[in-house]
Amino acid sequence: MNAIQQANGARTTHGSKGTEGARDVRKVVIHSAGSYDQLKIETGRSVVMGPDDVVIDVRAIGVNYADVVVRMGLYASAKELVGWPITPGFEVSGVVRSVGSNVGDLAVGTRVLAVTLFNGYASELTVPRHQVFAIPDNLGFEEAAGFPAVFLTAHFALWNLAHPRKGDRVLVHSAAGGVGGCLVQLAKRAGCEVTGVVGSTHKIEAARALGCHHVIDKSKEDLWKRAEQISARGFDVVLDANGIETLKKSYDHLRPAGKLVVYGFSTMMPKKGCLLYTSPSPRDRTRS
Repeated sequence: MNAIQQANGARTTHGSKGTEGARDVRKVVIHSAGSYDQLKIETGRSVVMGPDDVVIDVRAIGVNYADVVVRMGLYASAKELVGWPITPGFEVSGVVRSVGSNVGDLAVGTRVLAVTLFNGYASELTVPRHQVFAIPDNLGFEEAAGFPAVFLTAHFALWNLAHPRKGDRVLVHSAAGGVGGCLVQLAKRAGCEVTGVVGSTHKIEAARALGCHHVIDKSKEDLWKRAEQISARGFDVVLDANGIETLKKSYDHLRPAGKLVVYGFSTMMPKKGCLLYTSPSPRDRTRS
């Protein structure tokens, strides 16, 4: 995951509490499924702020693989909730421009990060107060924008699904990636013995730096033979981001009562091109 700093730079915040009118907002819009050339920068009008909302001058935007899946036309909730056109983006950071009349605990000018269901690729974002969080002093805008999606996904996978205990042996696929790297850090913090799997030799040091006790480079060695050498009786938790390529073997290498958590499906995605779909009509949506 990366964070893209907004080209509009560090603007002076001049908002207030519930008094601003509509403004021009720059945003990335996708009108149909395809490659990166489907990303179009357009100008629209700002969203009307409600009494419980916060308006953010966006300084950085988190970029996730899920955004690519949206662009390719394969993201289920994007189809169900929005259709075309759509502005992708699940996380941003910036400065509070204005707040709704019911928001009394967040001052204009505060540095914040926010999560959103789409619409993040924009120069301004309006979201409910409960989706906005102050940025710690030791984080910049880019770091803050790149934090929520990967760590929330990793936290849910570990603590809502896997429930690892101290001393458990945990295998993390894609250990140098966004979510994978967060899984490594959280599992190590929980006192687990972490084995990370990477797909290229240049990622080994990154996985080690994140906290892996063992790293398997599947481009150079037999993944499952090496996994058996590390933990002959299998793993208490396996976190798989690949899908069909490794899913069966991941399951086979669980200890009794072990848990397999799937957090991605990279090998099941097209490497080029896209799957086209037509946004359902109101009649189709009613029928379904």
